[in-house]
Amino acid sequence: MQPRNMSMSGVVDLAAVKAAGEAKAKAEQARAQAARTGGAGAVAPAALVIDVDEAGFERDVLQRSAEVPVVIDFWAEWCEPCKQLGPLLERLAVEYNGRFLLAKVDVDANQMLMQQFGIQGIPAVFAVVAGQALPLFQGAAPEAQIRETLDQLIQVGEERFGLTGIAVDPDASPDAAPAEVPAGPYDHLLEAAASALDANDFGGAVQAYKNVLADDPANPEAKLGLAQAELLARVQTMDPNAVRKDAADNPGDVTAQLAAADLDLVGGHVEDAFGRLVEAVRRNAGDDRNTARLRLLELFEVIGPDDPRVTAARTALARVLF
Repeated sequence: MQPRNMSMSGVVDLAAVKAAGEAKAKAEQARAQAARTGGAGAVAPAALVIDVDEAGFERDVLQRSAEVPVVIDFWAEWCEPCKQLGPLLERLAVEYNGRFLLAKVDVDANQMLMQQFGIQGIPAVFAVVAGQALPLFQGAAPEAQIRETLDQLIQVGEERFGLTGIAVDPDASPDAAPAEVPAGPYDHLLEAAASALDANDFGGAVQAYKNVLADDPANPEAKLGLAQAELLARVQTMDPNAVRKDAADNPGDVTAQLAAADLDLVGGHVEDAFGRLVEAVRRNAGDDRNTARLRLLELFEVIGPDDPRVTAARTALARVLF
């Protein structure tokens, strides 16, 4: 189950990579801020089901998806299947105890959201994970199928973005407002870097992230953002066909393999990118070997250390190194 805006086609898609990286960066920032304040605070079970409209969509869905997968139930009062599915999803939201948040959208009152998600009929169920939207199912699906889909969604959130859900306190007041998290010491620099990325000013973004890392070398958002910005800067002027031909014609040329690996990653072919660089490490020695190794470590940062593909590639790299 792949997030909708992650490219799996092999085509260079800078927007997809940037969107995915920004979503992961926001998730990292939310976790870091929660850690600084001792956690985001527990919510009442009733707070696991919320009504969402167009005005609050960014706050209630996109921003919350940086800490927990958000399942969106598009429904209407006149829709009979919705009356069966809605209560089931609400019950499962409470049963899953904070592993996902259920957002209910009345399509009659929120036509723009319905159009933006390309919904042709209701009930329709989508999810947003770390800012990335993906379709789940349409219609009143059986409970067993819904549970299986939710389990897959939660697994994606955990493995790709480290989303472990929100804490639930059965005794908490349903009306208790979550505590506001104070701005972190580098938030203005990180916002400047994100703005530079939005403007395709990759050089400016690189420098902004480096400014953060100069004071805080372990900052997770800056590390991810720097790796992402450097990748985008490298591939923005590449001719994909020429790069891939060069790599195929010169399997021992480290520079050619580095460029092709960048394109592999941007195109969504993560395992191909990692495998190409592991092979480059195996084939070469000295400076070329170290160059390939360092680029592989940089691409690990783009995907994230908890991703199982990174774990597998680290094991493969260890085998060829030692």
